[in-house]
Amino acid sequence: MIKTMKHISIYILGLLITMVACQEKDYTLGQLETPTNIDLSYEIEGLDDDNPYGDGSGKVHFEVSANNAITYSFDFGDGRDVRVAPSGSITHQFTQNGINEYNVVVKAVGKGGLSSAYTSKLEVFSSFTDDEALQYLTGGTSKTWYWAADQPGHLGLGPNMLVDYDEAGHVYPAWYSAPAFEKDGTCLYDGEFVFTNDNGQMTFEHINATGQAFIQGLYAADLGLGEEGCYDWDISGVKNVAFGPASSIATIDGGYRGTNFSIMDDGFMGFYCGTGEYEIIEVTDNILRVRIVQANQNDFAWYHTFTSKKPGDSEEVDVEYSDLVWSDEFDTDGAPSTSNWTYDLGTGDNGWGNGEAQYYTDRTDNVKVEGGLLKITAKKETYQGKDYTSARLKSEGLYDFTYGRIDIRAKLPSGGGTWPALWMLGADYQSNTWPACGEIDIMEAIGNNPGHIQGAIHTTSSSGATVNMGSTTIGDATSEFHIYSVNWSPNQISFLVDDEIFYTYKPNTQDSSTWPFDASQFIILNVAMGGSLGGDIDPAFVESTMEIDYIKVFQ
Repeated sequence: MIKTMKHISIYILGLLITMVACQEKDYTLGQLETPTNIDLSYEIEGLDDDNPYGDGSGKVHFEVSANNAITYSFDFGDGRDVRVAPSGSITHQFTQNGINEYNVVVKAVGKGGLSSAYTSKLEVFSSFTDDEALQYLTGGTSKTWYWAADQPGHLGLGPNMLVDYDEAGHVYPAWYSAPAFEKDGTCLYDGEFVFTNDNGQMTFEHINATGQAFIQGLYAADLGLGEEGCYDWDISGVKNVAFGPASSIATIDGGYRGTNFSIMDDGFMGFYCGTGEYEIIEVTDNILRVRIVQANQNDFAWYHTFTSKKPGDSEEVDVEYSDLVWSDEFDTDGAPSTSNWTYDLGTGDNGWGNGEAQYYTDRTDNVKVEGGLLKITAKKETYQGKDYTSARLKSEGLYDFTYGRIDIRAKLPSGGGTWPALWMLGADYQSNTWPACGEIDIMEAIGNNPGHIQGAIHTTSSSGATVNMGSTTIGDATSEFHIYSVNWSPNQISFLVDDEIFYTYKPNTQDSSTWPFDASQFIILNVAMGGSLGGDIDPAFVESTMEIDYIKVFQ
């Protein structure tokens, strides 16, 4: 679009000159003056006595002024495209690791294109890396991402500030959350976003066969384009991407990853609001959630969700299991069936190894069957020296199985600090200790991250903060029932929500470290509070319930 606007300007100027030649009157462009007295200053982010070259982010803020100048351009001496800054104010991120010297050339441009240049040397330190994010975004080599158009909330808007009416409003899309496929029929969902790992340097390419981009309304108005929508835009070219530390109030209060990535040379991911800087909320093998502060309206923050699986592309399980072999439909009010369920009680070892805050009980206050539903309730109360209670049911010693499909229809609890889980554990865990016994997390949710649903695999090869994890977003997970499933075959384990696969675990090599899943597993259902995944517990939390309609196993 910038190139197109330049062409229009040249055309109009040529037309004016032609008109002058055809008229007797002396129309002039006014006195042409070369800009003088260029004054350039810069501030290296994080520079102090202990960090004489900055904090390692590589960010430098520039201010320039000159007499008779109408715009400015910057060549930062790092091999990237020249950038234009009409106001004379611009921030640039230098990404070459180490302490490096750059010759920054600023050009002040006046009427008629007359210009003056000024050169300044600076040394800046860049050290920030996020190798895990690089791996996720590129798949190690190259990976294509798409708008997660089929997920509610794939596009959202919220305040970039603290607000009186919603203390957490600045960390999620408090103002607007798009339903699935809301922008269908526009160019927005046509974009493909390719991240490539080029010997440790990440590059980006925006591919859209229409050659268009979706321009946000206020920014479109600023550019004189009209209303929000699709416009012809220069999205061509492979662009460098730089990682940097994220330190916004949202990253701090929301517990985000702590990483930004910036797409250079005016690159962006399909939705343009004046910037290519993205604050990573979450990145996994198949989900990328980011937050963007709008360039011309700093009080606005946009939220985008992308997926590595193109919406509409079908992914199938490799083995269909259809014979119902075990179930609990929770049809009898009272305590859960003792033929199917027993309990873990107490606090376990260090909060069950995860620093959790609850005491597990078998009281009806925490677990009961009522109205055709199993209800597991986490409560804030002083009990056995703990400040919270909940329940953890398991089929250990009563039912376990090897291979098959398990469907669990459930509605999840809400509230900061809640950590509901539907999962399975190797039945031989007492002799083959975790993680060697294998763990399959059918569903985990995080109350501090509403709508986030994840499934994971824990083995000797990867456990704890495992890399074998996929996630999706379900906007109404706490208000509506959904079916959470795992399809477990001898070759792979697929994770599904409402019969849609969102992650498949299929290691290239199956051995004891990657595949302990040729032995039986039993089922566990619980709602934890706090801990390594639940995070901080909302001081206002009182109680919340996970409701389970049924559990079915097919083989």
